[in-house]
This record gives sequence, structure tokens and C-alpha cells, in this order.
Amino acid sequence: MDGGAAVWPDLPYSAWRDTTATLQLWTQIVGKIRLSLTPWVNHSWQVPLYVTARGLGTSPVPVGSEILEIEFDFISHRLVARTSRGEERIIHLVPQTVADFHRQVIDLLDDIGVAVAINEMPNEVANPIRFTQDRTHAAYDAPAAHRFWRALVQVDRIFKLFRSGFLGKASPVHFFWGSFDLAVTRFSGRPAPLHPGGIPGLPDAVAREAYSHEVSSAGFWPGNEAFPQAAFYSYAYPEPPEFRDHSVATGAYYNGILGEFILPYESVRAAAEPDALLLEFLSKTYAAAAEAGGWDRAALECPMGAPAQVRPL
Repeated sequence: MDGGAAVWPDLPYSAWRDTTATLQLWTQIVGKIRLSLTPWVNHSWQVPLYVTARGLGTSPVPVGSEILEIEFDFISHRLVARTSRGEERIIHLVPQTVADFHRQVIDLLDDIGVAVAINEMPNEVANPIRFTQDRTHAAYDAPAAHRFWRALVQVDRIFKLFRSGFLGKASPVHFFWGSFDLAVTRFSGRPAPLHPGGIPGLPDAVAREAYSHEVSSAGFWPGNEAFPQAAFYSYAYPEPPEFRDHSVATGAYYNGILGEFILPYESVRAAAEPDALLLEFLSKTYAAAAEAGGWDRAALECPMGAPAQVRPL
């Protein structure tokens, strides 16, 4: 237990709720820059951020014949923008309004010759305020942001191990700035019924393209006002009959309001073997979706991968 608690940091939502809200909006600004410059990929896979050795980054973004990368560095607490021409600029991550952060980011890009226009309305947040007008959200607790990133480091490595046990179509492990969660998704290979849309703050066309095929999706988010605790989740779309009735990992439960299985982050952190508990949750909730949904499991699954070992045929 002590080893798990040392590796998996404490993340009480109430202690950093204001920073969470501000940081989500800051990541949306950077994410929308990537969205504005990158060709569309199925299921919006061109828009997320990725866990890096220092924080969260865009990965390479095309700018004409060059590359732009933007990274939130949660060790030195700065936003770093680099190009393949050799330019590098930084913005210090300190308490500041969303409006001021937006202005600094756009000015930074202008300074290195990257012209970009983004939609200034936030997505998937309650009572959105245009970035250029938001002087409400201005918190930045550096130690809390660092702890959040350290949690993402742990989640990212387990999600990537889980992803390796699937032969079918699977998403990268990526961080969606709209919903502010790290996620990984498996696909049955079959088309799904048209999504009804209606997700607050998300255009229906985006939701319908994202859920064009049957999925079992799992993720981690730090909590929000509606669900004020860090947690892992897993859901199926479309949800097959009896999915919610399956037995999953110790401490997990089906939340009928969210329509998802939930495993509290604190349950993982306090477990004698946190990695094993999280893998159990991921595996059993996927199995519930695959069994209830009639997926061709024999054709889609394989043992989880091991470093430097070719997958046996």
C-alpha cells in the first residue's frame, strides 16, 4: 500500500478544483491550435494531447512545410513552443486569467510566424466564457498540477499495457482537452447506430463521427463539479443489454447517471497492487462490453505485450 501511495499521488478534487477548471481551459486553447492546423483523423484523433516526460504535449503539428510542437511542462511549470526551424518560446505557468493566457499564446505564435485562428468558445464545460473574455478562471497551483501529471504518467503506462492485448482497431492513449480525460478505446469492427448527439458543448457532427463504430472505451479524469472525485471509467457504445450487470473489479460499480462503470482513483491508490487492480478493471469492463455485445473476441484479442518480445503467432 505504501509503495502504491508513493507512486500514485494524492488527488483530492476539493484541494485543487480551481486549478483544474483553469488548466482545462488552458489545455483547450492549445488543443484548439492543434485542431485548427491538423487534418481531420477518424474519431477526432488529431486533436488530443499526449503524456510526455515533462507534462502534456501536442506531438508534431504541421505548419506549412515545418513542424510546431507545444508542451505543458509541469516540472518547470512553463508552456514551451518549438518549431522545426529551431525557434523556441516559453510562457511561465503562473496564476493568470484565461484571457491573459490566450493572449500570450497567440502572441507567442505570432512571434514565431505561426498564424492561427481558433474557436474561442470552450467545449464540454458548464457556463462557458469566451477565452478572450474569461477573467474568472485564474488559478494555478503548481504542486497540484505536478501531482496530476504524475498520476497521468502512471495511468498512461497501464493504459498502454492494456492496449497491447488487442489485435483489432484501438485508439492511441490520448488526453482529450474537452472532457479533460486520458482515454483508450477498443473497437469491435462493426458500425454503430447513429449517435443521438446532444452532448453539452460538443457539436453533434463531432459526436456522431466519434461514435460511428461500436466501442469499449476506458479513461481517467480528475473530477469536476458534477462528479467531484478523481476516477477511472469504462463504457460501451452502444451499451448492449446486460452490460451494466456484469461483475467487474473490486471497488468498482456501475453509475446509472453517467452510464459508465466507475473505479475511484483513491481505491487504486490505496490498493496493495494498484497496477493489478486497474488492469483488472480495464480487462473486466472490456470483457463485459465484448461479451454482452457479441464481439468476435477470439479474432480481436491477444496476450498483453512484453518489451523486446515479438508477439507469437
